[in-house]
Amino acid sequence: MTIIAVDTPHGPAKVHLHPVTEPRGALVLGHGAGGGVAAPDLVVATDVARSEDLTVALVEQPYRVAGRRSPAPARQLDAAWTAVVDHLSAGDLQGLPLIVGGRSMGARVACRTVEASEAVAVLCLAFPLHPPGKADNPEVSRLAELEAVDLPTLVVQGESDPFGMPPPGPSRTVAQVPGNHGLKTDLDGVGAAVRDWLGRVIA
Repeated sequence: MTIIAVDTPHGPAKVHLHPVTEPRGALVLGHGAGGGVAAPDLVVATDVARSEDLTVALVEQPYRVAGRRSPAPARQLDAAWTAVVDHLSAGDLQGLPLIVGGRSMGARVACRTVEASEAVAVLCLAFPLHPPGKADNPEVSRLAELEAVDLPTLVVQGESDPFGMPPPGPSRTVAQVPGNHGLKTDLDGVGAAVRDWLGRVIA
């Protein structure tokens, strides 16, 4: 694993790069709002992707690198993420088919910026469809962020996630696993869902 510092419009980001010898593609993942790149579901996704011959880049947003726990505004998150993906696409991941995604907030960022990233698919771990307790309020739904993605998309979601259960779509598969938003209850199930989907996307 190599750590790469990347300058962004909102301060330095860090990339935790997990390369493989002969990559068939690359997976770039972002972390959740209050957590980092060591979240159990991100670790499992990394291990599964590498076993499928994908190089994995885990992106640490500038606010985390600076030691802050509260996330930056969406536009800053998106701009920093896009700068990192551009840097990787021109360097360590050059020429590789790119799958983008992340956990919770990181999944939202990847969906909002998918066109700029020129990705071929999107992986969402614990997508926060709505704030807890707000399922009946369409004004705070984030479904539009998912609906704007017309690429093959996998959402791995805990069956009792208080942030809701996204619906499947024409290009969107939703894999329900036991547990809540942390996706820690059945990590084997998370890994199996990611492996099955990656195998089909990369093929």
